[in-house]
Parts: sequence; structure tokens; C-alpha cells
Amino acid sequence: MSSEKTEAIVIRQADFSETSRVVTLFTHEFGKISAIAKGAKRLNGPFDAALDLLTHCRIVFIRKSSSSLDILTEAQVIQRFRPESKDLNVLYGGYYFAELLTSLTEEYDPHTELFDESVAGLNRLRTGENPKETIVRFELAVLREIGQLPSFDVCMACGVPLTETGPTVFWVSQGGMICPKCRKQEYQQQPVQPGTIHALHKLSQANDESASSLIISPKQLAEMRRITASAISHILGHRPKMYRYLQN
Repeated sequence: MSSEKTEAIVIRQADFSETSRVVTLFTHEFGKISAIAKGAKRLNGPFDAALDLLTHCRIVFIRKSSSSLDILTEAQVIQRFRPESKDLNVLYGGYYFAELLTSLTEEYDPHTELFDESVAGLNRLRTGENPKETIVRFELAVLREIGQLPSFDVCMACGVPLTETGPTVFWVSQGGMICPKCRKQEYQQQPVQPGTIHALHKLSQANDESASSLIISPKQLAEMRRITASAISHILGHRPKMYRYLQN
């Protein structure tokens, strides 16, 4: 057994005993881990508020070599998730981040860029910086990191660049867009405008400068959310639980 240090985000909690909890953490160096935090439920326990949901913290844990749970020995708060805005999309957006990280990442499969985007996205949510756009940006980051990002460059059927076509539709089972000429009845959906496709392509490139320079209209944002939600639901086999709260 070895002791490891890393930064982490708390993405799930469950009671284990009268005094202890099992916590799921998304870490910088190790990806998702599950660990038992002994004494975490005590009023003056060893972890204080460091294990609150969505807290960004520094942790020390003992990595077990078998299939049993790791053991969390230390946790110190870096930043708690305390939204400054009363917009419920901010709070639900944070819970949605946690659900996607729990559902779409594997144990001990590190994604350092996704960790950094998770921290940045939670900070953008916390300060109320355009929560709906922040959520789309995070959805795209998750899809990119797990290798399931849809293609926004060319038609999936004929290969024609989408910049040369009019409104397209999203073909979810093939992970990409279909141009008007290739569109068929069996996968007809609401059309997506070229400007939306351009914005999706820019936001999906993990480039802060490109993302910050974008001006996205409410209509484009709605179209983008429809595409990202369809892609994520297709991978999971169901809609994320938090999605209905974000819709409202």
C-alpha cells in the first residue's frame, strides 16, 4: 500500500457507518477514486468541510492494491462551491458536473485537462458567469476527454465540409452532423444553423481564448444544448438525472 497526494473534487458521498463515509473524488493525477473517510460524520471530525459535495481540496489517501476501497487520511479545502448567484441553474449545474464525472469516467483513468476544466467550470458557475454556456462548455470537455466528441467539421454521410451547407441535423448514433442533401426521414430532427455548429466547434477545442471571444445567441445556446444532451444521453443510455432541473 502506498500513500498518494493530489488535488481532488468531491463528486459523491454515501454513508458507510455511524461515523464514516465513502466518498467518490475526481482527482488530478489519478482520475476517479472511491475512498472511505473514517470519522467524516463526526462533528469535529478530521476532515471538517473538505468533503462537502463539489469542494476542491488537497487530499492524502492510501491506495489499496486489491479491489477494496482506498483510505482517505487527509483533506484540506482549497475552494468550496458556494454560488454567489441565486440562479438555480448555478446550483443544479454544479450537481450536473458531479453526475457526469461520476457516470462518464472510470476508476484510475486520469484526465488532467478535464480536471482543470472542472475546477474552472465550477468557478465560473460559482461566480454566475453565464451558467448555461458554462454547462455546454463542460459537456463538450467531457465528451472530448472520453473520446466521444461529435464531429462538427463535415457531413458524416458524404464528407462535405459543413461550412458549405445550409442548416444541418445531428445524427446521434453516428456522432456527427448530416447536411441537407443527406438528410433522411429516419433521422430527421430540428435543423441546426451553421453559426451554432461554428460555436460548438470553437467551444470544443479546449482553447480559453477562442471560447471567451464567442458571442452566442439564446437560440444558438438552445441548439447547442440539444446536441450535447443527445450525445451524452446516447452514451449513458438514458438522460442524466439532473438534466430535467436544468431544463426548468
